[in-house]
Amino acid sequence: MRTIEVKQLKYDLTPVAGLALVGHHLKTLAPALAKLDAALPVRNGVSHADIVRSYVGLLVQGKSDFDAIENHRLDKFYKQALGITLLPSSPTLRQRMDAQAGALSQHVLPMIETLLTRRAPDYGLLPCGWLAVDIDTFAMDNGGTAKEGVGRTYAGVDGYCPLASYIGSHGFCLELSLRPGTQHSAKNTEDNLKRVIPLAQRLSAAGPKAPLLARLDSGFDSAALMGCLESMNGRADQPGLPQVDWVIKWNPRSTDRAEMAAQIDVASRAPGAVRWARPRAGKRVALWEQAVTVAGVARPVRRVLRLVERTISAGGQHLIVPEYELDGWTTTLPSSMGPEQIIALYADHGTHEQFHAEFKTDLDLTRLPSGKFDTNALVCELAALAMNILRLMGQSGLLGADAPVRHPAKRRRIKTVMQELIYRAGRLIEHGRRLVLGLGANDRAAAVFQRMHVQLAAAP
Repeated sequence: MRTIEVKQLKYDLTPVAGLALVGHHLKTLAPALAKLDAALPVRNGVSHADIVRSYVGLLVQGKSDFDAIENHRLDKFYKQALGITLLPSSPTLRQRMDAQAGALSQHVLPMIETLLTRRAPDYGLLPCGWLAVDIDTFAMDNGGTAKEGVGRTYAGVDGYCPLASYIGSHGFCLELSLRPGTQHSAKNTEDNLKRVIPLAQRLSAAGPKAPLLARLDSGFDSAALMGCLESMNGRADQPGLPQVDWVIKWNPRSTDRAEMAAQIDVASRAPGAVRWARPRAGKRVALWEQAVTVAGVARPVRRVLRLVERTISAGGQHLIVPEYELDGWTTTLPSSMGPEQIIALYADHGTHEQFHAEFKTDLDLTRLPSGKFDTNALVCELAALAMNILRLMGQSGLLGADAPVRHPAKRRRIKTVMQELIYRAGRLIEHGRRLVLGLGANDRAAAVFQRMHVQLAAAP
């Protein structure tokens, strides 16, 4: 076996050639970035648009630390690929985001809307024809730090509890709103709904033209939130937008399960009453629905209920006292959808837990980089933008016949997109007043990379 020599070459190489594709997506944000610079002008130095471009370039590599920008200070390709005029240093990046976090945050949601409207991705409709909007909180462990807003979360760790909103079943993120760790799920959620739901309606109107189905867990079981969702329908200021329905997990609170089971036993003798099903020995299941009244909601609302009684455990152990499990789901979906279909639609809501994991692991956002809450909130919002860019790349580049060999899938994990499209070795060649990004002869992703580059360059 021949010995391998290591030496530094004279020409420019990059380990992240996929940033050239990210740059095309950032070009679609030119109008939104121009508005940002007009709203926050800088006399000299790094513009705020370049701050956004520079940090998004780090996030799509799975890096959230401000110091990571120093690795690109002498990298011509990084600036050219992302359209950066002046690359900030690590202190400049940190200080600018600290100083302008609140003002910058106001411009991120329009950037996400511009990106998704212009690219018109396949969001992934539900089998019933609705477009899901999944909203939920999750815990970010930032224990052992003195960061602003860190508190004891519902998961039993010290950190934050951001509220994430996703559209469709393919994981496109509308908003990642940072919250203190001690904040309850339902607190101030109306403000988020008033931003996210109209945005989802506009995206659906521009794309699949499907009604929306908001899915939330029992932490959001609130008449006020249901009324807020209903207020998004038939708005005079935005006519013609898709209807919003919802499925919200019911919180039974102090409901007596044993008493409810006894009532079913008595009532089951009457014609048309709720009946017990017996899927196995020692287990009974009752499934029914009832009409409910919600303040501020004029149309019919129903609640699907399921009560499970176990006298024998799944392992065969006889129980001295029966165990009861009560679940409920409040919904505005039409009565043509039976209780089983409503339960299945809510069960599919659990897919969004995978998207939470991608934020925390693939984008390296478990522990946020700043000690200031507003700066970390801006990081989370830019992470939502970065996730959507990677989702678009995965959908257009890793699901076709020319994609690198992977198992069949309806969508690709963010980490897979980074591995197959972002982390590509390339040589930057400057010749005849042209810049050429050369890929290796043995690069299995070269064909799809070239195809995406041509398509994105030709797109408006």
